[in-house]
Amino acid sequence: MDFMFIFVVLSVLLLVLLFFSFVPVGLWISAISAGVRVSILSLIGMRLRRVSPHRIVRPLIRVTKANLPVPINQLESHYLTGGNVDSVVNAIIAAQRANLELPFERAAAIDLAGRDVFEAVRMSVTPKVIETPMISAMAINGIEVKAVARVTVRTNIMRLVGGAGEATIIARVGEGIVTTIGSAPTHREVLENPDLISKKVLEKGLDAGTAYEILSIDIADIDVGRNIGAQLMIDQAEADKRIAQAKAEERRALAVAQEQEMRARVEEMRAKVVESESEVPKALSEALRSGNFGYMDYIGLQNKMADTKMREKIGNMQVDISAKPVE
Repeated sequence: MDFMFIFVVLSVLLLVLLFFSFVPVGLWISAISAGVRVSILSLIGMRLRRVSPHRIVRPLIRVTKANLPVPINQLESHYLTGGNVDSVVNAIIAAQRANLELPFERAAAIDLAGRDVFEAVRMSVTPKVIETPMISAMAINGIEVKAVARVTVRTNIMRLVGGAGEATIIARVGEGIVTTIGSAPTHREVLENPDLISKKVLEKGLDAGTAYEILSIDIADIDVGRNIGAQLMIDQAEADKRIAQAKAEERRALAVAQEQEMRARVEEMRAKVVESESEVPKALSEALRSGNFGYMDYIGLQNKMADTKMREKIGNMQVDISAKPVE
């Protein structure tokens, strides 16, 4: 009898322990005391669906205390789809305190889109300042101007899903700064009126299609850089100089090639003349043998050749005398 009694008591204790470990009775009591109606069967169903009751009941208590009617089924459905129930509940409570319209469905959609919905609500109440990197642009007179801008933005809840992020805001502001500086006649005009950049950039509506609303654009730092226009002119002059040198070298090479070709032709003609002159004695001997050229004709030819050589020597002597300097 004692053994059976101990076995029954241990069995009952084991069942009670299993029940309390499977059913969070303490959580159920906390919910009831907070005025949240959650049945034991709902908690058991969450366990069976592999949903953590603490992740559902505690946010449900907070949202009920804030007088926001959110069914428990919606919280459980958002949890099962991989959402952050705590972040969504904190976001809709913060939105209510700030008089912002943020229904649970939109907050859940923002959370499932990968955005931090609670941070977005905080940015709607407290704007965020985004600082751009150093942006360089050139005015019309060729002087480089460097500027850093601070963009004050706040979250646009209605465009948070599908809207562009901070990188797009920075890129658009940078593009606006480059356009404004580039259209200025001189860099002095930009330095004297830096607010001109802010006004023109704000007029472009850079926050269209983004998840933010631009409140202001302030120029935090502005400085003068290089004389890019002069450097470009120097580079262009250097390039023109190299082109002219290349063309001159091309013409010189062509002239050298033509000179070498003419020399080759002259040498070829000289060779032909020498070859022809070597044939003259043969022709004379042949003419003498055939009787077409007499002896007296040959003597006259020799006299003319001697006279020609004498005239050439006299002409060369006159050239040499005229070339000597007068003492």
